[in-house]
Amino acid sequence: MSATALPGTQPDPAEPPHQAMEQAAEWYALLRSGEATEADRRGWQTWLDSHPDHCRAWSYVEAVSRNFDPIHTTADPKLTADKLWAANTRVLQRRRVLTSIAGLAGTGLLGWLTWRHTPLPAMALAWAADHRTATGEMREVALPDGTRAWLNTATAFNEDYSASQRRLHLLHGEILIETAHDAQRPFYVDTAHGRLQALGTRFTVRLDEKETFLAVYEGAVEVRTNAGASAVVRSGQQVHFTPDALGAPEPADVAREAWSRGMLVAHNIPLSEVVQELRRYRSGHLGVAPEVAGLRVFGNFPLHDTDETLALLSEALPVRIHRRMGWWVSIEPKAAAESTSR
Repeated sequence: MSATALPGTQPDPAEPPHQAMEQAAEWYALLRSGEATEADRRGWQTWLDSHPDHCRAWSYVEAVSRNFDPIHTTADPKLTADKLWAANTRVLQRRRVLTSIAGLAGTGLLGWLTWRHTPLPAMALAWAADHRTATGEMREVALPDGTRAWLNTATAFNEDYSASQRRLHLLHGEILIETAHDAQRPFYVDTAHGRLQALGTRFTVRLDEKETFLAVYEGAVEVRTNAGASAVVRSGQQVHFTPDALGAPEPADVAREAWSRGMLVAHNIPLSEVVQELRRYRSGHLGVAPEVAGLRVFGNFPLHDTDETLALLSEALPVRIHRRMGWWVSIEPKAAAESTSR
């Protein structure tokens, strides 16, 4: 990992300010505690009406909480999960989804429900994909021709093998591919933005809502956008592309594939970028106070246990981990008050 931003880790400009988010979470925790008084409720309404950022932050907290409350507030969480899946199945009206539900029950369901910035049609396709991982899950699969594929967190792809071609369709997330030799059949990876043809290679492909990212570690990959722009990306290069534009090749960061070994490698990057990456592996909200967002981070951190990574960060940096609710965590200055004032 270099000092430049990771693909897709730029802060979301639509996200409410950190302070407003923390205040909203505190109000939410109080109002859901069963201990709120009428004066508390009036105070919350006054706070909500005092600034547009407060309304945006409250909507964000409510949206995140909906992924957890239906499961955590019932006496029978599995029954609730089963009902949620049944409802989704009726909407999708696809028999194939019925066979996928069993593998996505329990904690797996929660991981799928908390995928971020995923349009509903893409989510529906991901539920029924040939290969998929939930939030925080990473795994390796062997494809019919001997090709090896590693799936990063919240990833889904379909495979389409025939006598004339080998094709993967990446629906969401990120895959690392190590292709097997087959002189008779080309190997393609399709995304929403274009097609990649492997030319005997090891490479990673990451699909975000607005672009596809490709990094080539061995061999070469030919990229062709939906609009027809094309280029050959060689070993040691990486590119970003959209349906209409193909970026210039840049030096590939070899640390980018560390996720396939369950590690996040940070070399002099801001804490805010580390947080953006960790968010992909956690359910719920992970925030960082602006006072510490620019702290530089060095080291190797486990992705399979993001709580351990947060603990390591709190030992290495002047920060503390504030857990307001089980699904709401923020990184604050170590000297900050124990709670955010309303």
